[in-house]
Amino acid sequence: MSRTWERKVRKNTNQINKARKKHGASQIGTSAAPKVERFKGRNYIFPIFLVLMISMYTILVTTAPDFEPTTMLWVTIGCYLFLALIFLLRRPYLAVGKDYIQTRKLTGDKQLHVSNIKGISVQKGAVVIMQQKGANWVFSRLLNRYPTDEMSSRLQDFAKTHNLPFETK
Repeated sequence: MSRTWERKVRKNTNQINKARKKHGASQIGTSAAPKVERFKGRNYIFPIFLVLMISMYTILVTTAPDFEPTTMLWVTIGCYLFLALIFLLRRPYLAVGKDYIQTRKLTGDKQLHVSNIKGISVQKGAVVIMQQKGANWVFSRLLNRYPTDEMSSRLQDFAKTHNLPFETK
């Protein structure tokens, strides 16, 4: 009996929220998730590098005098092109939350809490987040097409809120 009641409440809440969304009103019964501002870039250097490498490999292999086309050659070429496409479509980002900063690295998503941030440095076309331990996180307009101007203003507010050193060069 209790589960059917919960389902009815959930169904009615969803219907009411859809109607409220159409009218521009705030939704009910949803927990207010913390606001995370996300700045997206575009990774194009590594995919271009992969395509150049596989094209060089293809040219060198196919121009050899004893070349015989095999299925494995075409599978290898296809896999490298697929990998380049994945890296092109997986957009790098910087997410600034309430008390953390998150980004996507090669090994997955990484999160850096305020206690692990040594400082933030901003210069024209680049933002550097310095860690207590480990390598600095560098977000560049040239390499990954990040909106560094918008990022720097948001990170300056983040640094003020958490009393972090903020340096503008």
